[in-house]
Amino acid sequence: MATKRKAAVAQKLTPAQPQASASTILANLPPGLRADLVAELNGVERNYREHRWKPAELDGGRLCEVVYSILKGYVDGSMPAAASKPSNFVDSCAALSRATGFPHSVRITMPRMLVALYDLRNNRDVGHVGGEVDSNQMDATVVLAMAKWLVAETVRLFHSVDTATATAFVDALIERETPLVWEVDGARRVLNPALSLKDRSLLLMHGVSGAVPEATLRLWTEAKNPTDYRRHVLKTSHAAKLIEYNQVDGMVTLSPAGRDYVEQRLGKWIEG
Repeated sequence: MATKRKAAVAQKLTPAQPQASASTILANLPPGLRADLVAELNGVERNYREHRWKPAELDGGRLCEVVYSILKGYVDGSMPAAASKPSNFVDSCAALSRATGFPHSVRITMPRMLVALYDLRNNRDVGHVGGEVDSNQMDATVVLAMAKWLVAETVRLFHSVDTATATAFVDALIERETPLVWEVDGARRVLNPALSLKDRSLLLMHGVSGAVPEATLRLWTEAKNPTDYRRHVLKTSHAAKLIEYNQVDGMVTLSPAGRDYVEQRLGKWIEG
């Protein structure tokens, strides 16, 4: 029976495209669960990026309830329309271990990860006034990593893809918008004029999935001289491995190092 239910839920997908959408990536989940899962993941990511540690952890707790509802629906053979909070979260997660015939991750690994993440929400300062330890960047970093892992594992299980593909899907789901970037009339503008041209360029690319044409990026930054922009921003950033600049087709892609560069500085940039 479990095998039949798994076959009905799982769907073989090809690796994520740059513009992969939640409706494609998580097509086997009810719209309400899908929307909640993406919203909570993006809440954790956004609050972490903007150095709001307490909201990041509280959103981590809500994400746990969504993932638990998905696992419980999978085991029961009927997905709920929306997430709900069980009366005893720890015991409810432990009960999933008795669902014989289901993958080890569904019965053991994910429920244990959920309990650990939920514990951060309830038993650190984030959940209750007067908690034993103030929430801080260390806790929020753990929350972000666990949240992304749980969503990637959900994608991997429900769509029968490998870990690398699932991770790529999750990266495609994350919205990297910040209060510093304003979109108007099809253009993107950085609202902190004190940032260097290089930093503005990297910040603008951080909020875009995939490559950006060189000409578009230059227009967004309002750089006046194309030659200087190419030499002093694109080529130097490429040499520093912050971007991949293809001089043949003029496409610019933010590298993992460039993403880290932006995220490490974002809080300071927002605070001015």
